[in-house]
Amino acid sequence: MRMKVRFPAACAVAVISFGLAAAAAPTSAQDFDQRRSPPSDALKPVRGESYNLDTLFAALKIAPDDASAKAIEDRIWALWLVSGSDTCTLLMTRVKEATDDKNLDLAIRLLDAVIALKPDYVEAWNRRATVHYLKQDYGHALADLRQVLAREPRHFGALSGLGLILQDIGDDKHALEAYRKALEIDPHLENIPEVVKTLSEKVEGRPI
Repeated sequence: MRMKVRFPAACAVAVISFGLAAAAAPTSAQDFDQRRSPPSDALKPVRGESYNLDTLFAALKIAPDDASAKAIEDRIWALWLVSGSDTCTLLMTRVKEATDDKNLDLAIRLLDAVIALKPDYVEAWNRRATVHYLKQDYGHALADLRQVLAREPRHFGALSGLGLILQDIGDDKHALEAYRKALEIDPHLENIPEVVKTLSEKVEGRPI
């Protein structure tokens, strides 16, 4: 389901405290989720992964084409999805079910439990940011993205999601910065180069 999401004025203080100040690209909850997360059911948590994240991120920067980059992205997401806890893995399955059923309050409660059990589990923070966004709660979504990026500054999904939120609130300058950081990490992110081009022209003007 696609829907326009506008930034509630009540969350302005949270945005400013996060250090943040609309582009032509369409913005929606679906876009936010797609830019920040692996395709639904496409990946399963993987144990015994032979490549570590540093190796994968180095390969991602020099991937020769979109297909190669997508394969590397999938391996990164697979590692991020591993909680190391059977309880957390079960709860994350229930989070997906609750989100699919649009029971967002339940999804938040389940994610609260996961984060209490495993505070360093990046994907729990990332998923909760997505659910907060779906609830149009930008303040909490931004706070959770901050937690994601504190734990994994290379999280291209969180950076692109941050850019989308900033577009929604009209902060094109900082949205552009977030998208550019995401592209530094993953130059093959889908749709982001076009958004960066549009925002660059809007924020910085057309090159002479």
